[in-house]
Amino acid sequence: MRLIEKVWFKQHRAKYWLVPLLLPLSGVFYLLSATRRLAYKLGLFKSIQVSKPVIVVGNIGIGGNGKTPIVVDLVQRCKALGFNPGVISRGYGAHAKSYPYMLDKYSTSLEAGDEPLLIYQRCQVPVAIGADRIANAQCLIKQGCDIIISDDGLQHYRLHRDIELVVVDGNRLFGNGLLLPAGPLREGVWRLPQADLVVFNGGQPEKLNQLNPSALLMTLAAVEVIQIHTGKRVLLADFLTAQPTVNALAGIGDPQRFFDTLHTLGFTLSQQQGFIDHKDFALDDFNQFKTDLPLLMTEKDAVKCQAFACEHWWYLPVSAHFGKQDAKTLQAMLKALAK
Repeated sequence: MRLIEKVWFKQHRAKYWLVPLLLPLSGVFYLLSATRRLAYKLGLFKSIQVSKPVIVVGNIGIGGNGKTPIVVDLVQRCKALGFNPGVISRGYGAHAKSYPYMLDKYSTSLEAGDEPLLIYQRCQVPVAIGADRIANAQCLIKQGCDIIISDDGLQHYRLHRDIELVVVDGNRLFGNGLLLPAGPLREGVWRLPQADLVVFNGGQPEKLNQLNPSALLMTLAAVEVIQIHTGKRVLLADFLTAQPTVNALAGIGDPQRFFDTLHTLGFTLSQQQGFIDHKDFALDDFNQFKTDLPLLMTEKDAVKCQAFACEHWWYLPVSAHFGKQDAKTLQAMLKALAK
Protein backbone atom coordinates (compact mmCIF):
# COMPACT_ATOMS: atom_id res chain seq x y z
CA MET A 1 0.00 0.00 0.00
CA ARG A 2 1.31 3.44 -0.94
CA LEU A 3 2.17 5.89 1.85
CA ILE A 4 -0.66 8.26 0.93
CA GLU A 5 -3.19 5.41 1.19
CA LYS A 6 -1.79 4.47 4.61
CA VAL A 7 -2.38 8.07 5.65
CA TRP A 8 -5.92 8.04 4.25
CA PHE A 9 -7.05 4.69 5.65
CA LYS A 10 -4.57 3.45 8.28
CA GLN A 11 -3.83 6.57 10.35
CA HIS A 12 -0.13 6.29 9.46
CA ARG A 13 2.04 8.63 11.51
CA ALA A 14 2.99 10.48 8.32
CA LYS A 15 -0.46 12.10 8.57
CA TYR A 16 0.95 14.65 11.00
CA TRP A 17 3.03 16.28 8.27
CA LEU A 18 1.48 15.06 5.02
CA VAL A 19 -2.15 16.05 5.69
CA PRO A 20 -1.33 19.68 6.67
CA LEU A 21 0.87 19.89 3.58
CA LEU A 22 -1.94 18.72 1.29
CA LEU A 23 -4.90 20.48 2.92
CA PRO A 24 -4.50 23.69 0.84
CA LEU A 25 -4.75 21.57 -2.31
CA SER A 26 -7.88 19.91 -0.91
CA GLY A 27 -9.30 23.41 -0.45
CA VAL A 28 -8.61 24.20 -4.10
CA PHE A 29 -10.18 20.88 -5.10
CA TYR A 30 -13.30 21.72 -3.05
CA LEU A 31 -13.67 25.18 -4.63
CA LEU A 32 -13.34 23.82 -8.15
CA SER A 33 -15.75 20.91 -7.63
CA ALA A 34 -18.28 23.05 -5.73
CA THR A 35 -18.19 25.70 -8.46
CA ARG A 36 -18.76 23.04 -11.08
CA ARG A 37 -21.71 21.52 -9.21
CA LEU A 38 -23.23 24.97 -8.72
CA ALA A 39 -22.86 25.72 -12.43
CA TYR A 40 -24.94 22.63 -13.27
CA LYS A 41 -27.50 23.49 -10.58
CA LEU A 42 -27.95 27.01 -11.96
CA GLY A 43 -28.14 25.78 -15.54
CA LEU A 44 -24.89 27.40 -16.64
CA PHE A 45 -23.73 23.92 -17.61
CA LYS A 46 -26.34 21.63 -19.12
CA SER A 47 -26.94 17.99 -18.29
CA ILE A 48 -27.87 16.05 -21.40
CA GLN A 49 -30.55 13.38 -21.26
CA VAL A 50 -30.29 10.48 -23.68
CA SER A 51 -33.34 8.65 -25.00
CA LYS A 52 -33.03 5.63 -22.68
CA PRO A 53 -32.79 5.32 -18.87
CA VAL A 54 -29.36 5.69 -17.31
CA ILE A 55 -28.16 4.13 -14.06
CA VAL A 56 -24.91 5.50 -12.66
CA VAL A 57 -22.93 3.24 -10.33
CA GLY A 58 -20.28 5.33 -8.65
CA ASN A 59 -18.62 6.34 -5.42
CA ILE A 60 -17.59 9.44 -3.54
CA GLY A 61 -14.03 8.20 -3.03
CA ILE A 62 -11.31 6.75 -5.19
CA GLY A 63 -11.31 3.12 -6.47
CA GLY A 64 -11.59 -0.24 -4.82
CA ASN A 65 -15.14 0.09 -3.52
CA GLY A 66 -16.78 -2.78 -5.42
CA LYS A 67 -18.55 -1.05 -8.28
CA THR A 68 -17.83 -3.71 -10.88
CA PRO A 69 -19.65 -6.60 -9.12
CA ILE A 70 -22.70 -4.35 -8.74
CA VAL A 71 -22.57 -3.37 -12.42
CA VAL A 72 -22.46 -7.07 -13.34
CA ASP A 73 -25.34 -7.80 -10.96
CA LEU A 74 -27.46 -4.98 -12.41
CA VAL A 75 -26.79 -6.18 -15.96
CA GLN A 76 -27.96 -9.67 -15.05
CA ARG A 77 -31.07 -8.36 -13.30
CA CYS A 78 -31.90 -6.13 -16.27
CA LYS A 79 -31.57 -9.05 -18.68
CA ALA A 80 -33.87 -11.16 -16.48
CA LEU A 81 -36.48 -8.38 -16.65
CA GLY A 82 -36.35 -8.31 -20.44
CA PHE A 83 -34.14 -5.25 -20.90
CA ASN A 84 -31.30 -5.09 -23.42
CA PRO A 85 -28.67 -3.44 -21.21
CA GLY A 86 -25.40 -1.90 -22.23
CA VAL A 87 -22.51 -0.58 -20.15
CA ILE A 88 -20.49 2.61 -20.56
CA SER A 89 -17.18 3.37 -18.89
CA ARG A 90 -14.38 5.89 -18.99
CA GLY A 91 -12.04 2.97 -19.64
CA TYR A 92 -9.24 3.84 -17.25
CA GLY A 93 -5.86 2.95 -18.78
CA ALA A 94 -7.38 2.14 -22.18
CA HIS A 95 -5.52 2.91 -25.41
CA ALA A 96 -8.07 2.39 -28.17
CA LYS A 97 -7.47 3.81 -31.64
CA SER A 98 -10.70 5.81 -31.59
CA TYR A 99 -13.61 6.60 -29.29
CA PRO A 100 -16.31 5.68 -28.47
CA TYR A 101 -14.73 2.25 -28.55
CA MET A 102 -17.07 -0.74 -28.72
CA LEU A 103 -15.60 -3.87 -27.20
CA ASP A 104 -15.68 -7.13 -29.16
CA LYS A 105 -14.31 -10.64 -28.74
CA TYR A 106 -10.89 -9.51 -29.95
CA SER A 107 -10.57 -6.60 -27.49
CA THR A 108 -7.64 -6.59 -25.10
CA SER A 109 -7.21 -4.93 -21.71
CA LEU A 110 -4.68 -2.58 -23.35
CA GLU A 111 -7.36 -1.32 -25.73
CA ALA A 112 -10.33 -1.38 -23.39
CA GLY A 113 -9.07 -1.26 -19.81
CA ASP A 114 -9.40 -4.09 -17.31
CA GLU A 115 -12.85 -3.42 -15.80
CA PRO A 116 -14.71 -2.88 -19.12
CA LEU A 117 -13.13 -6.06 -20.51
CA LEU A 118 -14.14 -8.00 -17.40
CA ILE A 119 -17.74 -6.76 -17.72
CA TYR A 120 -17.88 -7.57 -21.43
CA GLN A 121 -16.49 -11.08 -21.02
CA ARG A 122 -18.64 -11.87 -17.98
CA CYS A 123 -21.95 -10.36 -19.14
CA GLN A 124 -21.77 -10.61 -22.94
CA VAL A 125 -23.54 -7.28 -23.44
CA PRO A 126 -22.47 -4.23 -25.46
CA VAL A 127 -19.81 -2.16 -23.69
CA ALA A 128 -18.61 1.24 -24.92
CA ILE A 129 -15.72 3.23 -23.47
CA GLY A 130 -14.45 6.76 -23.84
CA ALA A 131 -14.21 10.10 -22.05
CA ASP A 132 -17.48 11.31 -23.63
CA ARG A 133 -20.05 9.26 -21.74
CA ILE A 134 -22.92 10.78 -23.71
CA ALA A 135 -21.37 9.64 -26.99
CA ASN A 136 -20.82 6.22 -25.39
CA ALA A 137 -24.48 5.98 -24.38
CA GLN A 138 -25.74 7.08 -27.78
CA CYS A 139 -23.49 4.50 -29.40
CA LEU A 140 -25.09 1.76 -27.30
CA ILE A 141 -28.61 3.00 -28.02
CA LYS A 142 -27.86 2.66 -31.73
CA GLN A 143 -26.86 -0.95 -30.97
CA GLY A 144 -30.35 -1.58 -29.57
CA CYS A 145 -29.69 -1.11 -25.84
CA ASP A 146 -32.74 0.14 -23.95
CA ILE A 147 -31.08 0.77 -20.59
CA ILE A 148 -27.60 2.19 -19.95
CA ILE A 149 -25.50 1.32 -16.90
CA SER A 150 -22.58 3.64 -16.26
CA ASP A 151 -19.58 2.07 -14.53
CA ASP A 152 -18.43 5.04 -12.43
CA GLY A 153 -19.26 8.58 -13.51
CA LEU A 154 -21.04 9.83 -10.39
CA GLN A 155 -19.25 13.17 -10.75
CA HIS A 156 -19.84 13.28 -14.54
CA TYR A 157 -22.83 15.62 -14.22
CA ARG A 158 -23.01 16.32 -17.93
CA LEU A 159 -24.79 12.99 -18.37
CA HIS A 160 -28.30 13.06 -16.93
CA ARG A 161 -29.03 10.01 -14.83
CA ASP A 162 -32.32 8.44 -13.83
CA ILE A 163 -30.84 6.55 -10.89
CA GLU A 164 -27.71 7.12 -8.84
CA LEU A 165 -26.29 4.17 -6.91
CA VAL A 166 -23.32 4.95 -4.66
CA VAL A 167 -21.02 2.15 -3.49
CA VAL A 168 -19.09 2.44 -0.21
CA ASP A 169 -16.38 0.08 1.01
CA GLY A 170 -17.93 -1.13 4.26
CA ASN A 171 -14.52 -1.80 5.80
CA ARG A 172 -12.51 1.26 4.79
CA LEU A 173 -15.58 3.57 4.69
CA PHE A 174 -14.46 7.18 4.11
CA GLY A 175 -10.89 7.00 5.36
CA ASN A 176 -9.94 10.19 7.17
CA GLY A 177 -13.00 11.93 5.70
CA LEU A 178 -11.03 14.55 3.77
CA LEU A 179 -11.20 15.52 0.11
CA LEU A 180 -8.40 14.73 -2.33
CA PRO A 181 -5.46 14.83 -2.04
CA ALA A 182 -5.36 15.10 1.80
CA GLY A 183 -8.02 12.36 1.90
CA PRO A 184 -9.56 9.79 -0.46
CA LEU A 185 -12.85 11.56 -1.18
CA ARG A 186 -13.93 13.15 -4.46
CA GLU A 187 -17.10 14.44 -2.78
CA GLY A 188 -18.00 14.71 0.89
CA VAL A 189 -20.21 12.35 2.86
CA TRP A 190 -22.99 14.94 2.44
CA ARG A 191 -23.36 13.56 -1.11
CA LEU A 192 -24.75 10.19 0.02
CA PRO A 193 -28.31 11.32 0.92
CA GLN A 194 -28.66 12.78 -2.57
CA ALA A 195 -28.23 9.35 -4.19
CA ASP A 196 -31.16 7.05 -4.89
CA LEU A 197 -29.41 4.08 -3.29
CA VAL A 198 -26.30 3.60 -1.15
CA VAL A 199 -24.69 0.16 -1.07
CA PHE A 200 -22.15 -0.91 1.54
CA ASN A 201 -19.71 -3.51 0.24
CA GLY A 202 -19.02 -5.72 3.25
CA GLY A 203 -18.41 -4.49 6.78
CA GLN A 204 -20.25 -4.99 10.05
CA PRO A 205 -24.04 -4.71 9.52
CA GLU A 206 -24.71 -3.22 12.96
CA LYS A 207 -22.17 -0.43 12.52
CA LEU A 208 -23.24 0.28 8.93
CA ASN A 209 -26.90 0.43 9.92
CA GLN A 210 -26.04 3.21 12.35
CA LEU A 211 -24.32 5.15 9.57
CA ASN A 212 -27.17 4.76 7.06
CA PRO A 213 -30.24 2.68 8.02
CA SER A 214 -31.63 2.78 4.45
CA ALA A 215 -28.44 1.56 2.76
CA LEU A 216 -28.24 -1.86 1.15
CA LEU A 217 -25.64 -4.38 2.26
CA MET A 218 -23.72 -6.34 -0.36
CA THR A 219 -21.39 -9.27 0.17
CA LEU A 220 -19.18 -10.89 -2.44
CA ALA A 221 -19.71 -14.62 -2.97
CA ALA A 222 -17.43 -17.11 -4.73
CA VAL A 223 -18.37 -20.64 -5.80
CA GLU A 224 -15.62 -21.64 -8.24
CA VAL A 225 -12.12 -20.94 -9.50
CA ILE A 226 -11.26 -20.71 -13.19
CA GLN A 227 -8.01 -21.59 -14.92
CA ILE A 228 -6.90 -18.57 -16.92
CA HIS A 229 -5.12 -20.53 -19.66
CA THR A 230 -7.96 -22.92 -20.54
CA GLY A 231 -11.11 -21.56 -18.90
CA LYS A 232 -11.49 -24.78 -16.92
CA ARG A 233 -13.88 -24.36 -13.97
CA VAL A 234 -13.47 -26.12 -10.64
CA LEU A 235 -15.84 -25.85 -7.70
CA LEU A 236 -14.24 -23.82 -4.94
CA ALA A 237 -14.73 -26.57 -2.36
CA ASP A 238 -13.04 -29.14 -4.59
CA PHE A 239 -10.15 -26.84 -5.41
CA LEU A 240 -9.65 -25.99 -1.74
CA THR A 241 -9.57 -29.67 -0.79
CA ALA A 242 -6.97 -30.45 -3.45
CA GLN A 243 -4.89 -27.25 -3.11
CA PRO A 244 -5.28 -25.66 0.34
CA THR A 245 -1.98 -23.76 0.04
CA VAL A 246 -1.63 -21.23 -2.79
CA ASN A 247 0.14 -18.07 -3.83
CA ALA A 248 -1.90 -14.93 -4.42
CA LEU A 249 -1.66 -11.54 -6.08
CA ALA A 250 -4.01 -8.62 -6.48
CA GLY A 251 -3.76 -5.37 -8.43
CA ILE A 252 -6.90 -3.70 -7.09
CA GLY A 253 -7.75 -0.72 -4.92
CA ASP A 254 -7.38 -2.72 -1.69
CA PRO A 255 -5.33 -5.89 -2.32
CA GLN A 256 -5.59 -6.93 1.32
CA ARG A 257 -9.34 -7.39 0.88
CA PHE A 258 -8.65 -10.17 -1.65
CA PHE A 259 -6.06 -11.83 0.58
CA ASP A 260 -8.44 -11.67 3.54
CA THR A 261 -11.14 -13.27 1.39
CA LEU A 262 -8.85 -16.18 0.55
CA HIS A 263 -8.02 -16.65 4.23
CA THR A 264 -11.73 -16.58 5.10
CA LEU A 265 -12.44 -19.23 2.48
CA GLY A 266 -9.85 -21.49 4.09
CA PHE A 267 -6.75 -21.03 1.93
CA THR A 268 -3.23 -20.79 3.33
CA LEU A 269 -1.14 -18.21 1.48
CA SER A 270 2.49 -19.15 0.95
CA GLN A 271 3.25 -15.89 -0.87
CA GLN A 272 1.10 -12.83 -1.47
CA GLN A 273 1.81 -9.66 -3.41
CA GLY A 274 -0.31 -6.55 -3.82
CA PHE A 275 0.10 -4.20 -6.77
CA ILE A 276 -1.33 -0.79 -7.60
CA ASP A 277 -4.86 -0.64 -8.93
CA HIS A 278 -5.12 -1.24 -12.70
CA LYS A 279 -1.59 -2.65 -12.76
CA ASP A 280 -0.54 -3.47 -16.33
CA PHE A 281 1.08 -6.86 -15.75
CA ALA A 282 4.10 -8.29 -17.54
CA LEU A 283 5.48 -11.80 -17.26
CA ASP A 284 8.41 -10.58 -15.14
CA ASP A 285 5.96 -9.58 -12.38
CA PHE A 286 5.39 -13.27 -11.69
CA ASN A 287 8.98 -14.42 -11.33
CA GLN A 288 8.80 -14.03 -7.55
CA PHE A 289 6.18 -16.78 -7.16
CA LYS A 290 7.04 -20.44 -6.68
CA THR A 291 5.74 -22.46 -9.61
CA ASP A 292 4.94 -25.58 -7.56
CA LEU A 293 1.82 -23.92 -6.11
CA PRO A 294 -1.31 -22.56 -7.79
CA LEU A 295 -1.38 -18.79 -8.18
CA LEU A 296 -4.76 -17.21 -7.41
CA MET A 297 -5.73 -13.71 -8.55
CA THR A 298 -8.83 -11.60 -9.04
CA GLU A 299 -10.89 -11.69 -12.22
CA LYS A 300 -9.89 -8.10 -12.88
CA ASP A 301 -6.22 -9.12 -12.84
CA ALA A 302 -6.84 -12.24 -14.91
CA VAL A 303 -8.16 -10.35 -17.96
CA LYS A 304 -4.74 -8.69 -18.25
CA CYS A 305 -2.84 -11.98 -18.10
CA GLN A 306 -4.70 -14.06 -20.68
CA ALA A 307 -2.04 -13.72 -23.35
CA PHE A 308 0.79 -15.16 -21.24
CA ALA A 309 -0.93 -17.12 -18.46
CA CYS A 310 0.69 -20.31 -17.18
CA GLU A 311 -1.29 -23.45 -16.45
CA HIS A 312 -1.06 -23.05 -12.68
CA TRP A 313 -2.62 -19.57 -12.73
CA TRP A 314 -6.25 -19.35 -11.62
CA TYR A 315 -8.71 -16.59 -10.78
CA LEU A 316 -11.53 -16.33 -8.30
CA PRO A 317 -14.67 -14.75 -9.80
CA VAL A 318 -16.98 -13.15 -7.25
CA SER A 319 -20.61 -12.10 -7.53
CA ALA A 320 -22.64 -9.55 -5.62
CA HIS A 321 -25.04 -11.05 -3.11
CA PHE A 322 -27.89 -9.18 -1.40
CA GLY A 323 -30.31 -10.18 1.30
CA LYS A 324 -33.92 -10.90 0.34
CA GLN A 325 -35.27 -7.44 1.17
CA ASP A 326 -32.37 -5.57 -0.42
CA ALA A 327 -32.74 -7.68 -3.58
CA LYS A 328 -36.43 -6.69 -3.71
CA THR A 329 -35.42 -3.03 -3.44
CA LEU A 330 -33.05 -3.36 -6.41
CA GLN A 331 -35.66 -5.25 -8.41
CA ALA A 332 -38.32 -2.62 -7.75
CA MET A 333 -35.93 0.14 -8.80
CA LEU A 334 -35.28 -1.55 -12.14
CA LYS A 335 -38.95 -2.39 -12.77
CA ALA A 336 -39.84 1.28 -12.27
CA LEU A 337 -37.60 2.19 -15.23
CA ALA A 338 -39.71 0.01 -17.53
CA LYS A 339 -42.81 2.20 -17.02
